Amino acid sequence: MDPSGVLTGLNWGVPTWDLFIGLFFVISVFVYGLSLGRERILVILVSIYIAFAVSSNLPFINEKMSQKFNLGPVFVMRTLVLLVFIVALFFLFSRMGLFTTLSAKTSLPIVVLFSILHVGLFISIVLSFMPTTVVENLSSMTRVVFTSEIGHFAWLVAPIGAMYLVKYSEPREV
Repeated sequence: MDPSGVLTGLNWGVPTWDLFIGLFFVISVFVYGLSLGRERILVILVSIYIAFAVSSNLPFINEKMSQKFNLGPVFVMRTLVLLVFIVALFFLFSRMGLFTTLSAKTSLPIVVLFSILHVGLFISIVLSFMPTTVVENLSSMTRVVFTSEIGHFAWLVAPIGAMYLVKYSEPREV
């Protein structure tokens, strides 16, 4: 996998899922992430973790239930449940004020870092719900970064590590 050939290998005239995922990643990081700020991104990160745990372990999410609601493949229903839980938990945690003690003066690089980790985690989780036949059609780079065991694990662990490192690297108020 040659990183320098990634952009030259893209065919902008025939959009693929890989192109869509890449554009979603870049646009989400800069528009969505930077407009929210660190506090809300951390609330969303925690919401994503909890929503992922719930949506991937609900016993009634199966093909039969997905067909009952006319949602098509089961990964669509699982993704919708994930989104509903993320939104519900985000509003719940925001109202509870769990992250109000965070400094409002967070540096731009830290906000960008958390934006990248937030969007990457979300993409990795949604792709993990998709059937193998769909994932196999993605480019090898997309599969390695988002759907491989190491890639998925890295997206799950990296935000936790970043929260820990940022907590101890920022100057403390006395």
